[in-house]
Amino acid sequence: MSKTIHTWKRISLVEEQVTLPTGQSITHTTISHPGAAVILPIDEQGDIVLINQFRPSLNKWLLELPAGTIEQQETPLQCAQRELIEETGVHADTFVPLGQVTPLAGFCDEIQYLYVAKSLSLVETHQCDEDEVIEVVTLSLKKLEEMIIEGTITDAKTIACLSKAKLCGYL
Repeated sequence: MSKTIHTWKRISLVEEQVTLPTGQSITHTTISHPGAAVILPIDEQGDIVLINQFRPSLNKWLLELPAGTIEQQETPLQCAQRELIEETGVHADTFVPLGQVTPLAGFCDEIQYLYVAKSLSLVETHQCDEDEVIEVVTLSLKKLEEMIIEGTITDAKTIACLSKAKLCGYL
């Protein structure tokens, strides 16, 4: 049996009885999340389009890849296509799926679907959600990697997507 404690947008805090593989029954609280798409946009020069986004929960700016929550009746790919345009004003002709990551498995069921976006073109000024403050930034792969090593970029989805793309030969 599960009980929803709180709901915000499409995210809920749910408490439920869970039976562990040991047979022990526990009460577990999970953040229920519809999933998200993370996009690694690579331009013709091999540079990467990122966003510098103010994150109120941390009260600071984070340099990260464009990403967003999957809407109702939307596939992860459709979410990636929509979020790339909304957050950066960039359209991509090609989206290559890189698989998925589970960012917070200890207390959240969110799955993040990773994509490489290529054949980019500017389509419009980005249209952020009302709670988003975003600046678009383009960096070389070398500079991006230096910023990860220095600790300037700490966003997990950005580091995971970049790593997966590099391991798969897209960078």
